[in-house]
Amino acid sequence: MSMIRLLLAEDQSMVREALAALLGLEPDIEVVAQVARGDEVLDAAREHRVDVALLDIEMPGRTGIEAAAELHRELPGVKIVVVTTFGRPGYLRRAMEAGADAFLVKDAPASQLAAAVRKVLAGERVIDPALAAAALADGASPLTERERDVLRVAADGSTNAEISDALHLSHGTVRNYLSTAIQKMAARNRAEAVRIAREKGWL
Repeated sequence: MSMIRLLLAEDQSMVREALAALLGLEPDIEVVAQVARGDEVLDAAREHRVDVALLDIEMPGRTGIEAAAELHRELPGVKIVVVTTFGRPGYLRRAMEAGADAFLVKDAPASQLAAAVRKVLAGERVIDPALAAAALADGASPLTERERDVLRVAADGSTNAEISDALHLSHGTVRNYLSTAIQKMAARNRAEAVRIAREKGWL
């Protein structure tokens, strides 16, 4: 039996160690690398010649979705399983666009995660069925990439001037992007627009 070489990327050490221990009990899976940051994923995958990367979405340095896109671009042979605590339909769509082969919520049993690892190696896609249905019902994000950038910077309470500095945009352009994003979210203000976009998984 050939062993599946797995990389585990999860910033919460207790969760990461528990997952590693559970997946390590599988007869055909070996957890060969563990990282706590999204910007460590690519180097670890290269160094340990992994077959599958199991990525959490919420990580410092780089999100799991950003890490998935980088991994897919640089090491296309590595299969990617994205797991998340937040069952947000927008995350599913973005993860798949980034090159993920599977998308599961984190409270799935370890046996289900192990089965997903085997399935993606066999060329299958594995998607949490409830999330797939919700993603179809929600549709694609109406936000453009730039509107998403502006909302993301606005999320920490930045002023228009600070947003324009951070993104190298004029004040008027920032104001227009914010106004359009607020309209698209059917929100009353930028804070509500950020909240709605986050809940949908569009940020």
